Amino acid sequence: MRPAADPHRAHITEASQRFGIPEHWIRAVLRAESAGDVRAISTAGALGLMQVMPDTWAGLRVRYRLGSDPYDPRDNILAGTAYLREMWDRYGNVAAMLAAYNAGPGRYDDHRATGRPLPAETRAYVAALLPLLGGAAAPETPEKRSEPPPDWREAPLFILRAADTQTAAGPSSGAQSGGRSGDGRAAVPVRDPADTELQRGVMFVARANGGGVR
Repeated sequence: MRPAADPHRAHITEASQRFGIPEHWIRAVLRAESAGDVRAISTAGALGLMQVMPDTWAGLRVRYRLGSDPYDPRDNILAGTAYLREMWDRYGNVAAMLAAYNAGPGRYDDHRATGRPLPAETRAYVAALLPLLGGAAAPETPEKRSEPPPDWREAPLFILRAADTQTAAGPSSGAQSGGRSGDGRAAVPVRDPADTELQRGVMFVARANGGGVR
C-alpha cells in the first residue's frame, strides 16, 4: 500500500526556496502546530497549518504580498515560513527561533531580559522540536563569544606617533579591524539556517546591545 502523498509538498518547497528555511524545519513546525489541519484554529486564535496569529498574518501578507485568506495552504505556509525566517534573523539560533515563534518575540525578549520563565507550553514545544530540527537547547544565561582582545594600535581614539608608524600596522580590511566596516559600523555576518554547524546545534547568542530586528 502506497503512503499518502504529501498535499503540501510543493508549497513547502516553494517556501523553503523563497525564505531559505530547510524543508524539514517547515514540516516539523507544521505538524507540531496543526497536525496538517488546514482549518485549524487555536484557543488563542492562531490560524491554519502554521498557526499564524491574525495580527501577525496581517503584517506578513502585506510584506510578502500574500492573498487574503489566512487558511489558504500555500499562503499560510509562506507566512509561517517567513515568520520563522524573521525569528531566525532576529535571534540566530534554533531554540530562540522556536520559542519566539510559539510565544511571540515580545515574550521571548522579556524572558531574556528578566529571566522570567517562558510558558510551559512553549518550553515543551521547543523541547519537542529541537531534536527534529537538529538544534540544541539555548543556555539559560546568554554566553559571550570569546574574542581576542582589541589591539590598542587599531583604536581610532589613539593617534600614532610618527615614530610608531613604522611598527604599528593598521587594519587593511574590515575583517582585520575587529569586524568593523570602513565607516566604523559593526559588520553583521549573514548566517544560513541550513549551515551544517548550526544543524549540529551550534548556537549564536546575540550581544546585549545588538539583538534588534534587522
